[in-house]
Amino acid sequence: MADREARAALNQERSLTAFLVKKAEFDALLAELQQASDDHFGADPETVLWGEAAWLSDATAKLKDIADQHFRRGEYAA
Repeated sequence: MADREARAALNQERSLTAFLVKKAEFDALLAELQQASDDHFGADPETVLWGEAAWLSDATAKLKDIADQHFRRGEYAA
């Protein structure tokens, strides 16, 4: 039984390490996106066209899907 418990503990430790690596990557991406958002994603408000609006709409939909998955909203609701 001790061997099984040791394997379970090692598995949990490895899972935590993998989770923390991905969380750091996620947090870095969020920081990059926030910085880009603060700069209006490089769009000049005086010359913005539908292409920029469409890109931002698509990006927002992807982020909304991620948020909906996490918070179990919409199609992900239980």
